Amino acid sequence: MKTISAEEFDRKFDDGEDISEYIDWSKATRPNLEPVTMTVTVTLGTKLRLERQARELGVSADSLLEELLREKLDTASVSAAE
Repeated sequence: MKTISAEEFDRKFDDGEDISEYIDWSKATRPNLEPVTMTVTVTLGTKLRLERQARELGVSADSLLEELLREKLDTASVSAAE
C-alpha cells in the first residue's frame, strides 16, 4: 500500500482521482453506522401504513422507517441552511 500526505490524499479525493491504492480496505470502517435500538410510539394506522408500504417495497419496516427518517432529516438540514 502506498502512502501520501493527508493533504495530497484530500486533493486526489476532491479531484475525483482513484485513491484506492492508499487505503487498507481490511481496516476501513464507516463511522456511525452501527445499529442502535430506538423506541418510537406511533398510531396503529401509521404502523399499518408503514408495514404495508415496506411489504410492497420488499424491505423490512425498520429499513423503510430508517430511510424515511434519513430523507426527512436530510431535507430538514438543507432547509435550515437556506
